Amino acid sequence: MSRKDIQKPGPASNNYLLLEDIRHMIEDTRSVVATAVNAGMTMLYWNIGKRIHEEILKGERAEYGEEIVSNLSQQLVLEYGNGFSTKSLRHMIRFVEAFPDEQIVSALRRQLSWTHFKSLIYLEDPLKREFYSEMCRIERWSTRTLQERIDSMLYERTAISRKPDEVIRHELANLREQDQLTPELVFRDPYVLDFLGLKDHYLEKDLEDAILRELESFLLELGAGFAFVARQKRIQIDDDDFYIDLLFYHRSLHRLIAIDLKLGNFKAEYKGQVELYLRWLDKYERRPGEESPLGIILCAGKKEEQIKLLELSRSGIHVAEYLTELPPRELLAERLQRAVKTARAKLEVYE
Repeated sequence: MSRKDIQKPGPASNNYLLLEDIRHMIEDTRSVVATAVNAGMTMLYWNIGKRIHEEILKGERAEYGEEIVSNLSQQLVLEYGNGFSTKSLRHMIRFVEAFPDEQIVSALRRQLSWTHFKSLIYLEDPLKREFYSEMCRIERWSTRTLQERIDSMLYERTAISRKPDEVIRHELANLREQDQLTPELVFRDPYVLDFLGLKDHYLEKDLEDAILRELESFLLELGAGFAFVARQKRIQIDDDDFYIDLLFYHRSLHRLIAIDLKLGNFKAEYKGQVELYLRWLDKYERRPGEESPLGIILCAGKKEEQIKLLELSRSGIHVAEYLTELPPRELLAERLQRAVKTARAKLEVYE
């Protein structure tokens, strides 16, 4: 019998209140039990993978591992079902290879399901794997969201990927141990705004209108933690009026984030404009306990040398491109890899 078939007592009825209380108890307990079962099964799979991996290492022939997995699978499937097929056992072996630290797995299993882990274990770059696992834990991504983030090359688009490996490791360690997000883990470049539906020629106002029309999608692209505050935020300085295109607040960073939209390529003069916005926000809008406001200049193209010479990061300004159409994955990958190499090379020159 479905709930629709149950006759609902009157709102004032004690029986109705009792029924609702019991419903909540059942649903809450089911959720807790499901989480506990998932966590237990995840550790089981890790331990099975570890045990098989140890046995395989004893063999001297490459075929030895295949024999072990095949023989084990045949017996386990008979006794416990298809969850222990040859393919599944290989996932478990790969699991322990990709996540050899039991403590890290134990911490992640509370938020990440076995399906999450299967999306992560075949990422070859350990830093990329750790980035996605920690961001998934912090932002509580569904398995679908995680796969979408991987497919959109979020790691390569995040500012942290431009940093040296030791800096990335340090940032991820702080995230894992202290849940400490930094702007480098939050800000992206480029931002993919293909959902806006903008084609060919459009004005800056068209871009802003489209973002507000698709605000939910824009917030998803910005990342978890962003809350919309204002559009065309008016500020008065002396006798002049200025307008901040979009103003957000980031809950984890505890900062106001001002976004300045530009249609063309980045220009050096944009720095002074956004610095003025940030100084005003810091003086008049920043509340006790908040960090200094940050700015994002979203433009159609970047001038890397100018951006580096201006040392915008010291002013709390992040410059990023936006794409109104998503290029083929191969082209995007090539472009992002080139950007990472260029950024790291320039870091070495300027340090």
